[in-house]
Amino acid sequence: MKNFIIRTLTGVTIVLVQVLCTYLSPLSLAGLFLLLTALTVNEFLGLMSRTGTVKVNRPIVIMGSCYLFFAFWLNCLTDGESLIIFAPYLIFLLYSYIKELYVKNPNPIVNLGATMLSQMYIVLPLSLINVLAFKDFACFNGEAPYYAIPLAIYVFIWANDTGAYLVGSLIGRHRLFPRISPKKSWEGSIGGALLTMGSGVAVAHFCGFLNVWQWIGMALVVVVFGTFGDLTESMIKRHLGIKDSGNMLPGHGGILDRLDSMLFAIPAVMVYIYVLSL
Repeated sequence: MKNFIIRTLTGVTIVLVQVLCTYLSPLSLAGLFLLLTALTVNEFLGLMSRTGTVKVNRPIVIMGSCYLFFAFWLNCLTDGESLIIFAPYLIFLLYSYIKELYVKNPNPIVNLGATMLSQMYIVLPLSLINVLAFKDFACFNGEAPYYAIPLAIYVFIWANDTGAYLVGSLIGRHRLFPRISPKKSWEGSIGGALLTMGSGVAVAHFCGFLNVWQWIGMALVVVVFGTFGDLTESMIKRHLGIKDSGNMLPGHGGILDRLDSMLFAIPAVMVYIYVLSL
């Protein structure tokens, strides 16, 4: 009972912080995701170091990661005219490779792999929230508030998780991916998808710059790719032999445990919107 109360309070706090920071101002939205980028990369590299073979300069990688997020933010605010802002990040990538020539680590390829995976798996997806929030797309029917797409992604992920948990707990019998996540069921996934599609209809009522079918399509994109994101993190944790990615969030594990679906959903939604804009 105590654990349930702690988990509930933590969950409510997480939701309030996410929604308030996203809705309050463009700067608070960017600040939230910048902080999430730093915390998640630090947590991920900490997990990789548990293998005993990965040795990276964590502060340098975190600073490079935060710079990429900043570069995307500034690029979006200037309508893509400041591509030179990405140059320091390219220097960081070159440094990551060249460093391994001199430090004489026993596993240079493993170190590079951990560094580059942190960028592709975590930093790039979180940085793309700037594109969804601060760029205009041809498919938008009118002006879209900067917070609309990020909030919609949150709602769809929460709806999918809630529906999958409730339906899976009640009637889940057929395992979705037993090798990676034995608790997930096809019945739960279908229940989550149906609730998320219903959320898409509700979002369309408040955000008319996309029609209802476009919102439902986005909801399905989040369902599919959010599930893949969840399964990918489960695969990483199973490989490392751990239950949670960290203990920063009481009752919920680590930051990566909360963002796993979003890491795949954000790039997928961006591609979806670009396709709608063709």
